[in-house]
Amino acid sequence: MAKELLSGNEAIARGAWEAGITFASAYPGTPSTEILENIIRYKDDIYSQWGANEKTAMEEALGASFTGARALVAMKHVGLNVAADPLFSASYIGATGALVVISADDPGMHSSQNEQDNRHYAVAAKMPVLEPSDSQEAKDMVLEAVKISETFDTPVMIRMTTRTSHSRTAVELGERQAPPVPEYKSDFAKRNLLPGNARKRHAVVEERLKKLAVFSDSFAYNTIIKGKERVGVLASGVSYQYGREVFPDAWFLKLALPYPFPVKLFQRFAAMVDKIYVLEENDPIIETFARLAAPQKEIVGKEVFPLQGELSQDVVRASLGLKDMTPRFAGNGVPGRPPSLCAGCPHTAFFYNLGVLKVQSKGDIGCYTLGALRPLSAMDTCVDMGASITVQLGIEKALEKAGKTTKQVAVIGDSTFFHSGITGLIDVIYNQGKSTVVILDNSITAMTGHQENPGSGKTLLGQEARKIDIVRLVRDGLGLEHTTEVDGYDVKAIRELLKREMARPEPSVIVIRRPCVLLYRKAKWSPMVVDKVKCTSCKTCLRLGCPAISTDVDGKSLINVSLCTGCGVCGQVCPYKAISYADEKGMHIGATTLESFAKGGGK
Repeated sequence: MAKELLSGNEAIARGAWEAGITFASAYPGTPSTEILENIIRYKDDIYSQWGANEKTAMEEALGASFTGARALVAMKHVGLNVAADPLFSASYIGATGALVVISADDPGMHSSQNEQDNRHYAVAAKMPVLEPSDSQEAKDMVLEAVKISETFDTPVMIRMTTRTSHSRTAVELGERQAPPVPEYKSDFAKRNLLPGNARKRHAVVEERLKKLAVFSDSFAYNTIIKGKERVGVLASGVSYQYGREVFPDAWFLKLALPYPFPVKLFQRFAAMVDKIYVLEENDPIIETFARLAAPQKEIVGKEVFPLQGELSQDVVRASLGLKDMTPRFAGNGVPGRPPSLCAGCPHTAFFYNLGVLKVQSKGDIGCYTLGALRPLSAMDTCVDMGASITVQLGIEKALEKAGKTTKQVAVIGDSTFFHSGITGLIDVIYNQGKSTVVILDNSITAMTGHQENPGSGKTLLGQEARKIDIVRLVRDGLGLEHTTEVDGYDVKAIRELLKREMARPEPSVIVIRRPCVLLYRKAKWSPMVVDKVKCTSCKTCLRLGCPAISTDVDGKSLINVSLCTGCGVCGQVCPYKAISYADEKGMHIGATTLESFAKGGGK
């Protein structure tokens, strides 16, 4: 068999193809994004799509399963919060065709607002969860998930983590299984969860869980590995790999199916050793089950190993007070680079204006969250997808009740608005809110690496699609008359519009439009240059936080022409007109009109 070096996400995609899956849906979110981006390599066999959010993606996969088709839905861990409603219903309903749910958790919060452990969801929903430890197992677990799903009539979760999603190991490739031919057949008692039906389905779920517990004891990937000492390590996921390095002579029980917990298998393992270390990220889930299964055994878990962050060989050793044996690279003293908006980012002018107007915005999830950092320092809150609008409404109403009237700004991106901002705006309109909602429309889902969305005009498969016009949606669909569009690079127009709308005693929406600057990677643009004679070192341009702008040894502003995109925003904010285009004939982004963007691109 051929082998390839694959990341965990690439391996999940390959597993979906080999397992005969024919429908895949997702909402992009690190560390899960690349799963669907790799599944489209198999577009002749698998139909795939981005959902507007994780809930819609889950429901669409469930619908595909109703036809007998094998379906997969993928999301990051916090995305499962959004999809939790259909997830719990799916557990009661079961799976006609296999239903595989990928949850990519993020221990260490590399790109997330929390590090929740979604194995809790599997326990709460009474559905099995698989946890691969490398890319080979990631591929294999998709095939196993399909078997378990169709054998036990249940959705199956595969818990990935940042490390298993993004690290690469060798994977043995297999052939594709023939998928079942889909055909929808009505099943009212199973799929219509009226209370009378749901009560009966709950009994089915409990009986299914008992059968799955027996299956877990004999599951081939739940493996006892012999050691030389009477020390045991119980581990799941990537923690197993760390354990093998720290405890080379220990016995191991590696759990690829940690829930339902294999009680009898664990008790057999426990009898072989005197002491058991439990390695898992993040919460003590298998540890809790292990203590219940063998209360007399000495078990070392979260009282030693951390609840927070990722595990690693170093962390495990440090937790046990062992010497760090990991070779170190001396490095060259390169300083860290603080996160910032990109040079030419179409959101910069808006956040700069908030600073000038001394306004703190209520923020949302997206690359524009970087507007919270210095020197822009223009975003006060960031809770979850879509929360900017609703948090702002709550603040407004609470202050209003106390007799304090304040007009503030909520900021949200285009993809996030489609995801869960529309309903929040409906709340504002319905409950007579007064604040201004600013939608930063850069025509793409930028933070996770440029995935298409309902406003980009293309599908995941690259097909032309109807482009949802946010201005028309808000003004004509929701009836919000005071909805205005402005160019993201027009500093003065944005400022005047903000002042006007913040003074308005009723709700309004400003749509600030410019596609993400990284969509122009092949473009040739004229950079900005600084006239050293006119420059007074006032440092106004530095308040933009643009990574292309710094200062020279004399304190004068300096523009890195290799980074500058020629957006022209710095030239607009310079009070001494010391910044201009290097070649006025070469303006690319600055000269591109909004009308051309409405048609799907720039010059």
